[in-house]
Amino acid sequence: MPELTLGSALAAARGRIPASEARMFLCRLLGIGAAQVAAYPERSLSAEQSAHYAAWLERRSAGEPMAYILGEREFYGRCFQVSPAVLIPRPETELIVDLVRERIRPGSVPRILDLGTGSGALAVTLALEIPEAQVTAVDLSPAALDVARGNAALLGATVRFIASDWFSAVDATAFDFIVSNPPYIADADPHLDDGDVRFEPRTALASGPAGLDDLRRITLAAPAFLAPRGYLFMEHGYDQAAMVRDLLVSAGFQEVASAVDLAGIERTSHGRRP
Repeated sequence: MPELTLGSALAAARGRIPASEARMFLCRLLGIGAAQVAAYPERSLSAEQSAHYAAWLERRSAGEPMAYILGEREFYGRCFQVSPAVLIPRPETELIVDLVRERIRPGSVPRILDLGTGSGALAVTLALEIPEAQVTAVDLSPAALDVARGNAALLGATVRFIASDWFSAVDATAFDFIVSNPPYIADADPHLDDGDVRFEPRTALASGPAGLDDLRRITLAAPAFLAPRGYLFMEHGYDQAAMVRDLLVSAGFQEVASAVDLAGIERTSHGRRP
């Protein structure tokens, strides 16, 4: 692609990607705000910038998520680095942070375990929002742990990271909170081949015929790692709340309930160890 101006770059994107996304690319390339993109359409991009823009435009036109192209996504007001090795953090997962914060007792030193940490969004956010907490995060993927460690370092969070298949390498610590955004989509769900999801790691998305395999594994194993009266919080699919509550009750949890996200969907369920 020849060297572009801001105006011609936006024109090249018309009909291929939303104008807001094209502006985001230009803001990133030039280090300017959206208002400047609009105000100076005659401003030129260098040959290198034009080439980067053309490549990003092709990738986005093919459906690749903006978060992977730009390498970052906001979560709980902070910028997290992401890569195709991890799920893209989503706003509905912020609900777990709110639910844990509501239950922190003044003067306590809560021990928190994040299962399947991915980018580290939950673990790092909890460590920063609850500075007195002792946070441990696990993931089976070495590449995901690299991303999570990088985010902890960039954002100044103290988190202990462990390579583990759920609880398999976790020591016998009695945690006050266990949190998880595990895979919960059914293996044959057609949505796995749509939109952003088709670019995300399948192992972090799908979990058996009904999407409940990992939710069940976590629920059954969690009591052995929870302190008395400790909480388990799990994110799940929009239509799985009743089934997850049943899993929690069957595993002996008390105070079992679900919480709704900003869209009014029961997105997280939790229980308390007796």
